[in-house]
Amino acid sequence: MSTSADRQPKPRRDSERTRRRILAAALEEFAAKGFAGARVAGIAGRARVNKRMLYAYFGSKQDLFLEVLRRKLFEHADVLADSPETLAELLPFWADTAQHDPKWVRLLKWEALGQDASRPLGEGERRAQYAAVTERLRGLQDDGCLDRDLDPGQALLGLIALATFPHAFPQLARLMTGLEVGDARFRDAHHTFLRQVAAHLQGADSDARRADSAVRAG
Repeated sequence: MSTSADRQPKPRRDSERTRRRILAAALEEFAAKGFAGARVAGIAGRARVNKRMLYAYFGSKQDLFLEVLRRKLFEHADVLADSPETLAELLPFWADTAQHDPKWVRLLKWEALGQDASRPLGEGERRAQYAAVTERLRGLQDDGCLDRDLDPGQALLGLIALATFPHAFPQLARLMTGLEVGDARFRDAHHTFLRQVAAHLQGADSDARRADSAVRAG
């Protein structure tokens, strides 16, 4: 026969399970419809709870959205921290990350559509994440693995755009290449392109051209 002590942790475990269900449902709803389009009733239905319980856990729709976004920020902080060291592998890694987490890409798109761009959510945390990656790019510049003339902040913005744009706008990728972004042929071609870009950004081609010119001049 179980005792009251045995039964005591169960409400907390149930509470945590309910919280996880609400967050999972909210991620689906917000990714599909954005903050403005998402409905609390829809999230509650997905999570199999009533709206009153949802408000009891998270207070408001905005608070719930912030928590969903905050969790995704932490997930992607780990992704940034675990990124490969070389530029040639870093870009395909970011492309695969965007492909494997389309909900994150959609959340960013919805955020851009529905929020004040001058006051992004979680600005301090996100600035710190990107600052760390910018420092890594400076390190690549110091090691001669990235053109020293490039502004690191602009380089980071451009590199992320190159890697993730097809997954943010898959319809354009299909129109321009004739392939779906989920097609292995698109992935292989995109990875090849990203590695070629990395080689150019390292200045390898320009160095080779200078060397060739010097040989011819000699």
